[in-house]
Amino acid sequence: MLASRTTLFLRGAVLMVLLALAACQSSMPVQEMSDARQAISAAKEAGAEKYAAADLGAAIHLLQSAEENLKSHDYSIARQDAVEAKTRAIDALRRSEASRDAEN
Repeated sequence: MLASRTTLFLRGAVLMVLLALAACQSSMPVQEMSDARQAISAAKEAGAEKYAAADLGAAIHLLQSAEENLKSHDYSIARQDAVEAKTRAIDALRRSEASRDAEN
């Protein structure tokens, strides 16, 4: 009797963990999208359109891809694209700042 209760408890616990993980994976990447947008904005303000156009363009393209995947409920792909967009935007920001500093 104790073994069956323990087994039932463990099955319930495993099910709860799996449900929690599934919920985390299927949630919309709101923060990641916001981070990417802010990074792109900062890169533009730093002059990335002039100094790091390729990185900025890649970041914008990745953000657009993330938005499309978000619309089709492919949240994990949208999250990946948003994170990569942020990374590319930060690269553009750093290159822009370095290029402006080199000019001065």
